[in-house]
Amino acid sequence: MTTPRTGLLEPATEPVTESGGAADGARSRTPDGGPPKGAAGRPLPSGPLAVPRGLLRTARPRQWIKNVLVLAAPAAAGELASPGVPARLAACFALFTCASAAIYLVNDAKDVAADRAHPTKRFRPVAAGLVPVPLAYGTGLVLAALALAGATLVCSTATALVIGSYLVMQLLYCTWFKHLPVVDLMVVASGFLLRAMAGGTAIGVPLSRWFLITAGFGALFLVAAKRYSERAGEGGSGRTRPLLAAYSTEYLRFVWQLAAGVTMLSYCLWALGSPPESPHVPAGAVLPWRPLSIIPFLVVLLRYAVFADRAESGAPEDVVLRDRPLQIAAATWLVLYGFSVAGL
Repeated sequence: MTTPRTGLLEPATEPVTESGGAADGARSRTPDGGPPKGAAGRPLPSGPLAVPRGLLRTARPRQWIKNVLVLAAPAAAGELASPGVPARLAACFALFTCASAAIYLVNDAKDVAADRAHPTKRFRPVAAGLVPVPLAYGTGLVLAALALAGATLVCSTATALVIGSYLVMQLLYCTWFKHLPVVDLMVVASGFLLRAMAGGTAIGVPLSRWFLITAGFGALFLVAAKRYSERAGEGGSGRTRPLLAAYSTEYLRFVWQLAAGVTMLSYCLWALGSPPESPHVPAGAVLPWRPLSIIPFLVVLLRYAVFADRAESGAPEDVVLRDRPLQIAAATWLVLYGFSVAGL
């Protein structure tokens, strides 16, 4: 029959409930006795590992790369190789991964009805009926509690406060903030900033004000460029994100250009600053590595802006992974800044 919301032909199934599938649980068999199908009309995976794999998919492993930002502050301070630091940062990465996975699980459970009406999101494990809604909520709450308890025991109280702030902000985003123009941009950007802060608090590194400004506005640049690409790509219809209709492409372009400018300015002030503002200014360095690192940093921003200008930055991780000039510029920046930290 044809579903009223999607207009797609789907095999007849039993009624769907809020728990994430057919009325008898989460699956129903087709009239010919074929494999069970979920709310998306696709055959659901079977076997003892089907649900755990569905939970893993819902936790978005591809997005875990964002949590590498916990290395940012320790790397900038030259503390990555200090005794005990690698183990503590590995724990911080794992705990932030638990926290972010918890948010994805809760978000998919809350948005199950809307996701089932979406052309692609309806195939997500919760929307498709593979993972029951109560299980997604429960797993998310367990992971959130684990992240908070682990941060307190393994890292520090300050790290637990940072992760707790992330959880609160993201939960408010899932329920309220994602419907508020501008606020949604700030909350998503704050997620990147809090990741960068967590690594510093985990090992007790003071966070420079220029570091916080650079990281914060750099995150806003990425988020605004992503929204700009989404807005330009769908012509303002609001199919993927209803809130996009509240923005014009001109406004989003203004935001990402403003954020890029502030990011570049704050990095320059950080790289050229006096020793109290910019640590690790060695007296016997061969070359001024930190000021020189401004050049590849600028290339990275300008190169990414090419994709933003083309409205091709909807998936930042894809831009970074597929563009070789951007990768070379980023690697050059890492080398030059690494030389400055090492005092070469």
